[in-house]
Amino acid sequence: MPRNSTKMPGEKPLPRARLSREGVLRKALEIADQEGIQALTMRRLSQELSVEAMSLYYHFANKDRLLDGMVDLVFAEIELPARGAWKNRIRARALSARAALVRHRWALGLMESRTSPGSATLHHHNAVLECFRRNGFSVAAAAHAYSLLDSYIYGFVLQQLNLPFNTFEEAGPTADSIMAEVGAGEYPYLVEMAVEHVLKPGYDYAEEFGIGLEMVLDGLERLRDPS
Repeated sequence: MPRNSTKMPGEKPLPRARLSREGVLRKALEIADQEGIQALTMRRLSQELSVEAMSLYYHFANKDRLLDGMVDLVFAEIELPARGAWKNRIRARALSARAALVRHRWALGLMESRTSPGSATLHHHNAVLECFRRNGFSVAAAAHAYSLLDSYIYGFVLQQLNLPFNTFEEAGPTADSIMAEVGAGEYPYLVEMAVEHVLKPGYDYAEEFGIGLEMVLDGLERLRDPS
């Protein structure tokens, strides 16, 4: 018996904590959130959970099924209020979706790619469509509205995550680098945008999301038949 073992002779070993599907998914999200989806493998996940890799396959037949479950958890985080005016509900959903995608950066390219979506994913899509259909959108108009809305959300998040800066404090070095390459009088509107907008104290690119969202919502209003 190892010198540092506390197990007494004849004592039964303590039972190992049961591996749960939820526990596996939460650990997978943790790895992906901290290190990116490329760091997530079944072997790495089993090591983090201190189990044999084969134990994971009891809950997930393969990595694709694991990804289905992870995406389902992200969809479960997105809020869609059950009551209120349709614009308020869709606005809240859009803001919540953007926040969830910023928290889980790896999810952006996977949200609409699953061929075996989970219950939270299906419930979410159904709830958004219900909101449109019960508020004057035809079947076709609801499809158009959903497509436009998610194109805006996903596109904005993709741009936000890849910008070299998001705030006034972060913009200075990038702006200095660009300005050093710009001759006097060149690109006047680009310089104007930087000086009069981006380099103003308090600038935060994330605030552009709400401004654009209102434009999208106003545009969706044109698809409704309020009668």
